[in-house]
This record gives sequence, structure tokens and C-alpha cells, in this order.
Amino acid sequence: MTAKNIGWIGTGVMGNAMCKNLINAGNQLYVYNRTKEKTGELIELGATCCETVAEVANSSSVIFTMVGYPRDVKEVILGDNGVIPNAGKGSIVVDMTTSEPELAKQIFMQAQKRDVEALDAPVSGGDIGAKEGKLAIMVGGKQQVYEKIQPLFDILGENIAYMGSAGSGQHTKMSNQILIASTMIGVVESLLYSFKAGLNPDEVINVIGKGAASSWSINNLGRRIIKEDFDPGFFIKHFIKDMGIALTESKRLNLSLPGLALVHQFYIAAVSMGYENLGTQGLYCVYQKMNGIL
Repeated sequence: MTAKNIGWIGTGVMGNAMCKNLINAGNQLYVYNRTKEKTGELIELGATCCETVAEVANSSSVIFTMVGYPRDVKEVILGDNGVIPNAGKGSIVVDMTTSEPELAKQIFMQAQKRDVEALDAPVSGGDIGAKEGKLAIMVGGKQQVYEKIQPLFDILGENIAYMGSAGSGQHTKMSNQILIASTMIGVVESLLYSFKAGLNPDEVINVIGKGAASSWSINNLGRRIIKEDFDPGFFIKHFIKDMGIALTESKRLNLSLPGLALVHQFYIAAVSMGYENLGTQGLYCVYQKMNGIL
């Protein structure tokens, strides 16, 4: 499929890079962001800046959304001035926000009533994966719709999977976030230990980053921690949102996840210390304060 007109709502840290990849692949983009200035680079590359979400929906056959919170998803997609009420018949709405599985199902059902298709397709890989077009993309919805726009997903990522009916993409992303949450604790404690032991942290990562302890987090975010680079590839405040969704879903499934609940508290502590706008690697600052280093 070659979509001549693609809409994109939400041009933040990751959305901006993903839009660039779509534009560079020859697609015409219609973009909207609440802070208009964040669309500047995309306009220079040839994108059209829209004044409203409805304008994006009216101009596009495939509309991607990537916003902050479930409440934003609901407003942008289901609101009176949102995507579904203003999209043409046969349009495809793809929500790439990490959001609630139940909301994904609601969006799917409302879309069907208006002869619009909907997919939930959250991603993993952070700003690096977005820039390099190497994201993991987890998709829920109708398989035939997924297959129809898979060529667009191929521009954005390299690990792309259809996971099942509506909401399945979001459930998969929750599994991803649960694992990352605990892994980040290990990354931070490992590097803090190596620092206190007088080791060279870069050399430590060179060794343990290739063995059984290897993970994307240690090899990428670990390097940022060493450089004291806490700029967000993914905000702490958004990760707290994701963990909250996972904990709520766990209750609904009658599932106890004490490890996730504990990790969640460390991130809440980060917010109380004023670190909510740092990247998730900023959790290291919390541990530094706890240990009297910072």
C-alpha cells in the first residue's frame, strides 16, 4: 500500500522522528500538534500543518495518533472534533500511543459504526529506534487491516507483529513495560555498584552488555547514564502512566505483580524529586540521592 495522504497527530520526541521517516519514504503528511512549533521541522520537509485534528482526519486516508495519555487518546480519536467523527469512510486510524487495552477496544467498536477501521499499535525502542526506523510495533485489530498498511509499519520499525484482536497490541506493550520497569532498576543498581567499586562503567558495560545480563537498556540507556545524559527518549512521567495502566489491568485480571508495584514507587519518588521530565534513565538520579552521592 502506498498512502498518498497520511495524517499524524502528536509530533513529540518520537512522533517527530517517525514522521520524518514517512516523509523521507515519499509520503505526503498532514500533521497536528497542540504546540504548533513542534511541527516546524516537518513543515520544512514538506508536511502540511493542520489547525485542527478534524482537518487532519478530513485530509488523510490513514491517520496515526501518538499522544501522551489515555485521556488525550479519547479526546483526539473519539471527541466530537476528533478523528473518527471526521474521518471518511474506509479510513484507517492507527493509535500508536501506549494506552489502555479497554480504550483500544472502545475505539475499534466506535470506528466500526462509522465504517472506519482502527488498529492499536504501540511501539517500543525509544527515540533511537524512532530515528533509525527500528521500532518494535505491536498491533491489535483486524488482521486484514494490519496487512493493508504493513508497508507503512515497515518504514517505522523492523520488529513488527500482529498480536490479535483490538486491544492485543496494548496488552503486548504492557508486557513490554513490565519487563523494562524491572530491568531499569537492575541497570541503575548495577552501574551505581560499579561506580562505588571504583570500576570504569564503560568497561563494565562492554563486558556485561554482551553476556547473560545483556539488554537494550544497559547497552543504550546505561551509556547515557555514564555521560550524565538524562534527556528523554521516553519521559519518566509517561512511564509512570504505563505502569499505572499495567497495574490496573493486573487487578482486572486478578493478577498480583509485587515487583512492578515496587518499581512504580521508585518512579513516583523521581517525580517527588522533580525528575518527571527526565528520560527513564533519570531513575539513576533517585538512587544517587538515596545513597548520598548527589
